[in-house]
Amino acid sequence: MAALTAPSHWRTVDCISDLHLQASEPATFTAWQRFMQSTPADAVCILGDLFEVWIGDDAITSDGSSDPGGFNAACMDVLRAAARQRPVYFMHGNRDFLLGSACLQDCGVTLLDDPTVLQFAGQHWLLSHGDLLCLDDVDYLQFRALVRSPQWQTAFLAKPLAERQQIARSIRSESESRKRSGAPYADVDTAAARQWLQAAQATTLVHGHTHRPAQHGLGDGLQRWVLSDWDLDASPPRADLLRLSATGIQRIHLV
Repeated sequence: MAALTAPSHWRTVDCISDLHLQASEPATFTAWQRFMQSTPADAVCILGDLFEVWIGDDAITSDGSSDPGGFNAACMDVLRAAARQRPVYFMHGNRDFLLGSACLQDCGVTLLDDPTVLQFAGQHWLLSHGDLLCLDDVDYLQFRALVRSPQWQTAFLAKPLAERQQIARSIRSESESRKRSGAPYADVDTAAARQWLQAAQATTLVHGHTHRPAQHGLGDGLQRWVLSDWDLDASPPRADLLRLSATGIQRIHLV
């Protein structure tokens, strides 16, 4: 497993995920911008699905307009400003896996493998988006294997921007239909999570993806902490982070 070794002066690390940023939900963007500017943490780890959808780095424009490209550029500006204050790390999720490493490097953000072992505060913390551990979601895992292949990504990114936008809208529509239908979503497989933790010599797994914020004991002193998604227009609004430190892990509600 990939490893990230924290400098000795770090005292706290903040983890967030599943913000699903999009131009149509400015309240969530504003809350995220405020957090990135003001967190006292020594580093921030974004564990996937920062964006609702990412169809290629060429979708960014800096013309200041209100279209999705202008919104994406504004998000890059937030990342760039935050990275000047403290280290910012990003892990791909199932919505933004096409966000390129060159684009992140331009913002000063470091790309993390999934999973990554964070060596910090005298222990190992296992960080993941979480989707790879949802073993019962067979259809999704097959789709994931397809779209993460270099061949599929090369072919998709070669399509005109307008065609990629239409494909993304279609996928989002299917996702929203599934939510409205009440179809259950697969959760993280306990045996697989334990196996990952043991391989990483870690006791705590931190992940997102499932939108089921909780703390789960996995036996033998192992545990997993699940991040919340962010939605400032929900009732009640959601925007949580998990703060890691030498004293353990703390869930902080930002709203």
